[in-house]
Amino acid sequence: MTLTFIDTPTPNVDARRTLPDMIILHYTGMESGEAAIERLCDPEARVSAHYVVEEDGRIFRLADEARRCWHAGISHWRGEEELNHAAIGIEIVNPGHEWGYRAFPEAQVQAVIDLVADIRTRWTVPNDRIIGHSDVAPDRKEDPGELFPWKRLAEAGHGLWFEPAIERVAALGPPIGPGEEGLGVVVLQAGLKRLGYGLEQTGVYDDATQATVTAFQRHWRQDNIDGIADGETRARLVGLLQLASAESVTGVLD
Repeated sequence: MTLTFIDTPTPNVDARRTLPDMIILHYTGMESGEAAIERLCDPEARVSAHYVVEEDGRIFRLADEARRCWHAGISHWRGEEELNHAAIGIEIVNPGHEWGYRAFPEAQVQAVIDLVADIRTRWTVPNDRIIGHSDVAPDRKEDPGELFPWKRLAEAGHGLWFEPAIERVAALGPPIGPGEEGLGVVVLQAGLKRLGYGLEQTGVYDDATQATVTAFQRHWRQDNIDGIADGETRARLVGLLQLASAESVTGVLD
């Protein structure tokens, strides 16, 4: 597969300190793709991404993947901070929650899938490091949001996805929510941290925990985004942890 890129260089890049091994998906959150590209190429804005994918499927290449772009900001995943150095950033044109969030068109979704596949021919990017902006910054970001088809991306071989059996959901008991304390909260926080989120084990279902659960749901429980860890949310977390662990072992054996 050969992709066609529209080269639109941004000056907002600098040197990486390591090879990229992560892909972070964003939405542009602006009223048009043209406005987003203009901002990403504005030296005064000091923001950028490697690619912008328009709603009609056109892919704009703003920077060489070997260079560091400025898209993740204050961020955390799997014990790493400030993830621009490790990540390739893809901006997906969508007005976002502020300007009229809407479904991503088929041409755009397929272009994102093809682009992620293309990037992975050049760099080693594990499935548990194909994530959203809201995953790495749950306290301040919502993108690419609950309408992005993460399941479809995973079915194409890129990223993690898990849907639990009904009996597995029931076995996990009642929901855990804001204000609660105890072992159940500790286990939840530990699981989210193990998956990658920058969440500490306080034993209290605090604002940080609620924001992290909400981010998790935007990615992996998209039909119920309320920040409450019900049985299905926790069952999906357990399943994802098992998938990530199995892939890690396979990677070592390979």
